[in-house]
Amino acid sequence: MVQELRISFQLCFITRLKYWENHVVSLTNYCLLKSFMKEVDSHFTEFVNSLVAKSALLDSSTSASHFPASGSEKEQHKAKTLRAPPEHGKIFTARRSLLDELFEVSHIRTIYHMFIALLIVFILSTLLVDFIDEGRLVLGFDLLVFVFGKFPVVFCTWLCMFCATVFVPYNLFIWWAQGHCSSSHRVLRSLFYGMLFTLFQTAGLGFGPTYIAVSYALPPASRFIVILEQVRLVMKAHSFVRENVPRVLSSVKDKSSTVPIPRISQYLYFLFAPTLIYRDNYPRNPMIRWGYVATKFAQVLGSLFYAYYIFVRLCIPQFRNSSQETFNLRGLVLCIFNSILPGVLILFLVFFAFLHCWLNAFAEMLRFADRMFYKDWWNSTSYANYYRTWNVVVHDWLYYYAYRDFLWFFGKKFKAAAMLSVFTVSAAVHEYVLSICFGYFYPVLFCLFMCFGMVFNFILNDRRKGPIWNVIMWTSLFLGQGVIICLYSQEWYARQYCPMENPTFLDYLKPRSWSCHMKM
Repeated sequence: MVQELRISFQLCFITRLKYWENHVVSLTNYCLLKSFMKEVDSHFTEFVNSLVAKSALLDSSTSASHFPASGSEKEQHKAKTLRAPPEHGKIFTARRSLLDELFEVSHIRTIYHMFIALLIVFILSTLLVDFIDEGRLVLGFDLLVFVFGKFPVVFCTWLCMFCATVFVPYNLFIWWAQGHCSSSHRVLRSLFYGMLFTLFQTAGLGFGPTYIAVSYALPPASRFIVILEQVRLVMKAHSFVRENVPRVLSSVKDKSSTVPIPRISQYLYFLFAPTLIYRDNYPRNPMIRWGYVATKFAQVLGSLFYAYYIFVRLCIPQFRNSSQETFNLRGLVLCIFNSILPGVLILFLVFFAFLHCWLNAFAEMLRFADRMFYKDWWNSTSYANYYRTWNVVVHDWLYYYAYRDFLWFFGKKFKAAAMLSVFTVSAAVHEYVLSICFGYFYPVLFCLFMCFGMVFNFILNDRRKGPIWNVIMWTSLFLGQGVIICLYSQEWYARQYCPMENPTFLDYLKPRSWSCHMKM
């Protein structure tokens, strides 16, 4: 940086010298000017050097105290940008979340303040409209009370899921590992415990929470809590077994005297840690900043109220009326474009509240030092890069346990098939979560993921580097959010306005928004 400033300063100096030469300045003035410019160049270089030193000292003092340095600056940059070699698996290192670094820049912090100002406008708008309509201030949060209803059932369900995940996979693994070293029927024993673990994953964690969510008719947000925890615990249990079984097999092959069995405390820490990749130990911070934890949870709460006002002001008035109109192409197009703004705001809120605030809060409480839960997905010029950087936590699990294991089983020639399988699994799980939480099957997200997502993944690939591709990616992302919010909201209200007394299984699969107007 200093060298570049010096060169530019010298170029300006040479230009000025030529100007004086062309106008035949006397030799005395020329020498005085040259001496003066050398003096200015010396003082300017000294000033820039001190400025850079102070800036580096300030940056290091704000982060090094809580995130200890590991290795040289070049190694830290490499750890941030590059993936570890496949044979080593994921390597965890102490690093901050990207937004925490960006919020130290005043310009980026101003964008955050703009979103807070927009929330204040939403609140004032709602209060004023209610005051004009009702003649008094209405501070009810009926929507929030409804969507988070039946909380005791949710808590009991989560407690049962968590306790089962603590005891069943861990004990099954210990029994298998201890008997694997001495048993003569290793293959049969492995098949037996493998079947028990699969049965627990599918029936215990798979069917049980889903049955409770449906049979108890939990409201949407309560179902989201149960189903997302179900998926998280299934992925955690799989990672624990997947990472430790090869270690036991390797120790048996090497005829080691000790079997590498993790302690229960290590497994418990992993179940709460904001990662889906198991390790016996993770990089840890020296202390907990409780003020930071309180701030992140307050931001989660603020994001929740933000989403409430978005639905109240932008979604519910629109879909409550449009769901009673005849389904036609014109109405669909208007609905999609009117849904882009709330859809994009919801996308930002989900990212900020969960991937940044929620995960960072738990990471801080557990002193978990690797905070790379996402990367700069907003700068993506390809959908391939967007899928890799939007949610690093889930992407790592899919990459190491779905993509790489597929290539290990079938061979490295089937990379396209491995990518297709990962897309299919991810799309199916996303659609499963939405279907259970909303109470109906309407595979909009699955179709967008498998059709447009796959096409854009190959068209907008990593070779697209220009800024125009970032514009194209954001445009398609905006339209996709509009389609999702529009179609799912229309289907929700159609099922409220056109209920069926004795619905069959096919009635849950057919979109009711296409025919609801016929029954009004």
